[in-house]
Amino acid sequence: MSVRGIVTRVTDVAPQVRVVCYICAVCGYESYQPVNDKDFTPLSACPSPACKRNENTGKLMLQTRGSKFVRFQSVRLQELHTEVPVGHIPRTTTIRVYGSLTRIMKPGDLVTASGIFLVAPYHGFRAIRAGLTTDTYIEAMHVLPSKKSYTAAQADLDERTAEEIDERSKDPAIFHHLAASIAPEIFGHVDIKKALMLLLVGGVTRKLSDGLKIRGDINILLMGDPGVAKSQLLKHIAHIAPRGIYTTGKGSSGVGLTAAVLRDPTTGDMSLEGGSLVLADMGICCIDEFDKMEEGDRTAIHEVMEQQTVSIAKAGITTTLNARAAVLAAANPVWGRWRPKASPEQNLGLPASLLSRFDLTWIILDKPDADLDTALARHVTYVHINNAHPVSEHAAEKPFEPAFIRAYIAKARTFNPFVPRELTEYIVQSYVTLRKDGDDSNDALQYGQAHYNANTRQRFCTARMLLSILRLSQGLARLSFRNQVERDDVEEAMRLLSASRDSHLDDSEKAVRADPVSACYQIVTQMAQETRRSNVPLKEAHDRAIRKGYSEEDWKQTLDQYTELSVWIVGQREIKFVSAEFLRE
Repeated sequence: MSVRGIVTRVTDVAPQVRVVCYICAVCGYESYQPVNDKDFTPLSACPSPACKRNENTGKLMLQTRGSKFVRFQSVRLQELHTEVPVGHIPRTTTIRVYGSLTRIMKPGDLVTASGIFLVAPYHGFRAIRAGLTTDTYIEAMHVLPSKKSYTAAQADLDERTAEEIDERSKDPAIFHHLAASIAPEIFGHVDIKKALMLLLVGGVTRKLSDGLKIRGDINILLMGDPGVAKSQLLKHIAHIAPRGIYTTGKGSSGVGLTAAVLRDPTTGDMSLEGGSLVLADMGICCIDEFDKMEEGDRTAIHEVMEQQTVSIAKAGITTTLNARAAVLAAANPVWGRWRPKASPEQNLGLPASLLSRFDLTWIILDKPDADLDTALARHVTYVHINNAHPVSEHAAEKPFEPAFIRAYIAKARTFNPFVPRELTEYIVQSYVTLRKDGDDSNDALQYGQAHYNANTRQRFCTARMLLSILRLSQGLARLSFRNQVERDDVEEAMRLLSASRDSHLDDSEKAVRADPVSACYQIVTQMAQETRRSNVPLKEAHDRAIRKGYSEEDWKQTLDQYTELSVWIVGQREIKFVSAEFLRE
C-alpha cells in the first residue's frame, strides 16, 4: 500500500540484529541464528558435532563481531488535514524503514511511503493486557518526498528549467511577474503579494564570530476586516513553500506551537515531538486567527520570532530546538470590524512588543467603492464559473506555476548579497527619518486613547525597523541574482515599508498621501519650518522625499510645478522660498 502524510516524529537510527553469532566456550564452534521477527529466543545448546558426541551442551556466548545488523528507524506519519474525514481527527501510523531508507525523513516533511501493511503482535505481559488487539505498522520499501527543500530542489533542477530561470532573471520586471503569480485568483493586493514574495525568498542570516546570530527570515502580519482573503493568502503561501505549515491560533496551544514531551513507545524513554514552529524549520509557518490565541500560548511566539529557537525545560529534558521559520500571521479585529480611530494594539488586543517583531504589518480594510467592487465581483464570478483566473489585458504573460516559483526561489537563495559602504549613509538616513515620523507614537502608547490622534496613527518605529530594511533589500537583490544590494533595492524596500505604514492611516491622511506633489511640497516646507530659514538644501530634501517612498518623477514634478507658481526658486544646491508666508504653520 501507499500512504501520504506529514512526518511528525522520527526516532534515532538504531542497529537491529538480523543474524546472531554464538561462540561455544567449550569447543569454540561458531553458530549463526537468523532473526526474522522483532523478538527471538537465543540458542541454549551448542549444535557442533563435538559437543553432541561428548554429550556436553557447551556454553554459548553471543558475539557482536560476527553478528549482522541493519540500520533501523521508526517514523510517525500523520494524515494531511485536507484528507481528514468529517468529524475525525487526523489518523497516524508507524512506518519502519531499514538500511538506505533511514535518515531521509525529517519532522515536517511531506512524504509518500510505499510498503507492506503488517501487524506487530504483543508478547509477554503486554499481550495479556492488550487481549485480542494488536498494533500495526508499514514496512517501507520506498519513500518519495512530495515537497523538497530549497537545497534539494536546486540540486534536482533539469537543464531546461535552469535555462528558463537564467533567462527570466534578466527581465527587469521579474519581481512584478513573480508577485502577480502568487494567488492570481485573488483580486488586487499587489503590494501585499510583493511582500509575500520577499517572505518566500528571505534575507541573509548573519552569524558573527562571537556567536551572535541575526535572523534573515521576514515576518509579516496581515490584519483588517473579515472577508479580505487573508486566510486564502496564508494557505497559498503554505502550498508554495517546500516546508509550509498552516495552523490557527485558536486551535493551537503553546505546546502545539513549540514542542511537546512524550514517552517513546519503542524505547519507553521521554522524547520531544516538535510543534508547528519546529516542523516549519527552514520554512514558513502560517498562523491564522493570530489574535485568538491565549495569552500564555502567545508568549511562546516571542522567542521564536526573534531568536528563532525554542527553549524546553520539561520532564528532565533541558534543550533548545531550532525554529528557523518565517512567520506569516493573519488577525481579525476584536470588535468584528476595524476601528480607524483606535491603534492596532487596541484593535487586535496584541502587545506592542509582539507587533514590533513583524517586519511588515498590513491593514486591509473592506470599504465600499463602486468601481472597485464591480471589478472585484466580476473577477470572483469569472473564477467561480471558469475555475481559472481571468486573463488581464495589462498582463504581459500568464502567471508562473508554483513549481517554477519554488525552483526560482531555490536558485535565488543561493546568493548572499551584502550592503556596500556607499549605501550605508542612505540607509541610516532612511531609518532616522522613519524614527522621526514615529516619534509621537510613544505618546499614544503612554497617554492612551484620549491622546491618540491622526498624527500618532502610524506604527511607531523601533530599532528592528532598520534590520527590516536590510532584509527586504537583500531579498530584492536575491530575486535579481545579485550578490550586492543596489540603491534601487533599498528604495523599493522603503516603498513597501511606506506602503505598509500608509495602510495604518485614515482617509484624510491617505488623501494627502494620494497626491505626491502636495506631499513632497509638505516635506520641503517642514524642513524649512524646522530650521526657521527660507533656504532648504536641495539634496537633503530630495533624499528625504525618496526615503518616504516618492519617485524621482514625483519630485521633479513638484519642483517644476511650484517653480511655475513662483513659490520658490530652485538653484543648484538649495531651494529658496520667495516669501516667508509659506513658512508659517
